[in-house]
Amino acid sequence: MDKKDLEKLNLTPIEDLIAEDFGEIGTPEREQFDMECDAFIIGEQLKDERLRAGLTQEQLADKIGTKKSFISRVERGNADIQLSTLVKLFQGLGRKVSVRVI
Repeated sequence: MDKKDLEKLNLTPIEDLIAEDFGEIGTPEREQFDMECDAFIIGEQLKDERLRAGLTQEQLADKIGTKKSFISRVERGNADIQLSTLVKLFQGLGRKVSVRVI
């Protein structure tokens, strides 16, 4: 749907709502919001893959040599992790990480 279709239905585009609450793209507040969204998405992907592998947070932590609390923080989107750590986490689940710049 384009903006005109949304207006006809009296709906607001999601981008407008995000900009209203977190600022326009390029502002520091919006950059922070976008980074937190990315961390949340990565955490959800990790949790989904971990559950699919049938592992607990503790089992995954033991497998890659870290602590359960770290796995928990990553899954909640509350950890700023290096790319090498991200790769290690998913390798522990038998998965590969692919990075795409858009």
